[in-house]
Amino acid sequence: MRGPLGAVIGRYPSSDGVTQMGGIIRHNRKCRDIIVLVIFIAFWIAMIVNSSFGFNQGNPLRLTYGLDYKGNVCGDKHAHPGLSELELRYWQNPNQVYQSGLKDSQFKLADARSICLSECPMPSEDSLNWVCDYPEGDIRLSMKDWINRNYDYFEFLTPEMRNSSLQLQGPCYPVIFPTVNVYWSCQFIARASNTSLKHWQQMGGVNINEDIVIDKSIHKSINSRSAVLERYMADIGKAWPVLIVCGGILPLFLSVIWLMMIRHFVAAMPWITVVLFNVLIISVTMFYYLKAGWIGNDAISPIIGEHDPYISVYGRELTHIRVVTILMTFIMVVAILTSIAIVRRILMATSVLKVAAKVIGEVQALIIFPLIPYTVLAVFYMFWISAALHLFSSGQVVQNNCNSNCCTYDLIAKRVNCDRCCGYSIHYTPHIGVAILFHLFGCYWATQFFIACSSTVIAGSVASYYWARGETSPEIPFLSVFSSMKRLMRYSLGSVALGSLIVSFVESIRFLLEAIRRKLKVSSHGHDSCLGKAAYQFSQCFLRCIEWTIKSVNRNGYIMIAITGKSFFSASFIATELIMNNILKIGRLNVIGDVILFLGKLCVSLSCALFAFLMLDTHKYNSAHNKTSSPLLPVVVCWALGYIVATLFFAVVEMSIDTIVLSFCQDSEEHQGTAQYAPPLLVETLSDQNEMQRLTQGP
Repeated sequence: MRGPLGAVIGRYPSSDGVTQMGGIIRHNRKCRDIIVLVIFIAFWIAMIVNSSFGFNQGNPLRLTYGLDYKGNVCGDKHAHPGLSELELRYWQNPNQVYQSGLKDSQFKLADARSICLSECPMPSEDSLNWVCDYPEGDIRLSMKDWINRNYDYFEFLTPEMRNSSLQLQGPCYPVIFPTVNVYWSCQFIARASNTSLKHWQQMGGVNINEDIVIDKSIHKSINSRSAVLERYMADIGKAWPVLIVCGGILPLFLSVIWLMMIRHFVAAMPWITVVLFNVLIISVTMFYYLKAGWIGNDAISPIIGEHDPYISVYGRELTHIRVVTILMTFIMVVAILTSIAIVRRILMATSVLKVAAKVIGEVQALIIFPLIPYTVLAVFYMFWISAALHLFSSGQVVQNNCNSNCCTYDLIAKRVNCDRCCGYSIHYTPHIGVAILFHLFGCYWATQFFIACSSTVIAGSVASYYWARGETSPEIPFLSVFSSMKRLMRYSLGSVALGSLIVSFVESIRFLLEAIRRKLKVSSHGHDSCLGKAAYQFSQCFLRCIEWTIKSVNRNGYIMIAITGKSFFSASFIATELIMNNILKIGRLNVIGDVILFLGKLCVSLSCALFAFLMLDTHKYNSAHNKTSSPLLPVVVCWALGYIVATLFFAVVEMSIDTIVLSFCQDSEEHQGTAQYAPPLLVETLSDQNEMQRLTQGP
């Protein structure tokens, strides 16, 4: 049975039964859940080892740029030859591109001859342009001269080389079709230049296929799922200034402002939060409509640089933007209707927030404390994102194994070579996928752990304030937050690690179930049965309920860990029993307060998303090598980071309310319905019968 907590967290009598001894939350504590703490330390060691593998094997340039026929990554200054200014992949042989697009062809685009250029070639209006291989062997040109000559040294070729070039075997290839830069690959446009083709035929060149299929294989390669995923990851690397500003600095500023306004304008904050939330969600949804091309002419385009106005190329990114736009429209409608529904409860939320405002006013260190976990998380995310980019690009560059006819002139051997002429691809082994999944799980567990630590420290500080009757006494240090943090670091890290692990585990199960469902749906090549859909929806709903329950239990469990120093399961049991015994008293009070706090977090995160849209809409991210393929993932990441930062700071209010309410209920139970430790500033709010009746029964 649960014993009274007054003797644990308040003053308790000495052996004579009269003298009050001890202090606030001081008793015989000891380390709890040590096994889980050891597992957590081992997990961090594994995270470092896993990330080291990515830093050692990965190259983020692979996420954006393609490979040439030598296996070099375009844009890599360390390649041979150096390709620092050559970021665009161009397929030289038009017949190879044509063959790779045929339905029954065994020839693959990955085996076609490709080199890296700085600009996509265009046919000449009065002559024939050539694109030649990198200069080597008897071609005495530097890479700089080769670039300045528009990659053309046909006039320097020997008769043998010229004849080989006219057979489309290099080292020079004709430019018959216009090309346009689509995500750093030169997309062929199925519109042959009559002038260039006429010159080619007059020179005795072999037949060049002019079928429209010439543009299909490149388009298919550029829009494959793996290519789109790689571009999304590359967008994160390119948009790192946006992540720092909109995912780090801006939510920090907005969260502090929100806490200060709660402190000084508590009566107006619920109304301000609801109105601001609706304005922001409408604004973000409108930006999605703009980027989807449904409002105005600002739709995202896969084409980089200037091009003919008639050229229209669509990518998966635009489809994804439009799907998210529809989803945001639905969320916006639901959010507005929900806001209207809770208007009548705004006064109740005001009374709830008064509790936190009074605590923050007395324990002012609570306002600046979230800067500590914020700094730790900021350093962790910078390391984690960098490691993630390297892990996603840590495949091995290997030459394809093919039997295709891809003969080409070797400038060094001075002859046409048909051996080992296959192209290169990036080979991803299964253990890379496992490493990426482990990295993702590690991020979620670490985030939950740091948030839990912050919540526990806040709960311990607020409990100290409550059980000292809200008075500034020598038993509550000026920086009571740091006293609570010391207790956490010394005794309860294992308990916090266990609670965060349980939440992460349940979330991972939901993710795996979704991945399995998608895989089964693809493999079946058919529609899900009604029974299968129902089973899936039921399992998702069940897991969401479990996740919500666990998060709720964890939050109250962290409070009792901070107060009693017990293990995670013991503290959660005490908190659950206390809540169940007082469910009518605190149920609706907490719900309305949590709704307003949730809307406040969304206000911060939506503001971050809105500013991310504005930053990504500048010239820097719409052109040249910094162009992002889509604003979707950077905006979503900024939204998530903003929500996490807001959660850290809003935990001051959230945990203050929960800790005060739980302490008040326990105090009332131990003293026959009269809370003796409730500080004077809180008694009028929590002890007034008329106020409590209004809060619990509603208007």
